[in-house]
Amino acid sequence: MPVDAELPFKPLNIAIITVSDTRTRETDSSGDILAERVKSAGHKLTARVIEKDDSDTLVRRLNNWIDDAGIDAIITTGGTGLTGRDITPEALDRVKEKDIPGFGELFRSISYRSIGTSTIQSRACAVLSRGTYIFALPGSNGAVKDGWDGILAEQLDSRNRPCNFVELMPRLRES
Repeated sequence: MPVDAELPFKPLNIAIITVSDTRTRETDSSGDILAERVKSAGHKLTARVIEKDDSDTLVRRLNNWIDDAGIDAIITTGGTGLTGRDITPEALDRVKEKDIPGFGELFRSISYRSIGTSTIQSRACAVLSRGTYIFALPGSNGAVKDGWDGILAEQLDSRNRPCNFVELMPRLRES
């Protein structure tokens, strides 16, 4: 989809959560890739943390950031697989108001080109909660690149046409 260069770019305040029992700041390569892409796109990286694969802890962090007026979107990486410790989609279920099903569908379509049928094991998803977008990407470097480059770079760009997530933000809290 085209970006209309005549329109002004509106930078977003984006927070990143790496969900992992094993990663540290030094070994969080997917978080590094995502943070670099957020900043390179012109957005502000407002916060970045690593949280253990614990649903209560993740829900607490999500609720704090959802209620922070200085955060427009949250991107998680990790915890979207099928193992017993993968709890990110379940945590998002606990805070969501609306699902954004097209995100996961499109992610798996893009990922299929890279990893074939193995993409079926991904539970990448997105939700809306109290006016904040939350996108859950798998924890691999390739998945983060697929999610950002193939979806989020465009949808979080206010100049993307025919539409984008940014232009909806003033109306997300309507009832």
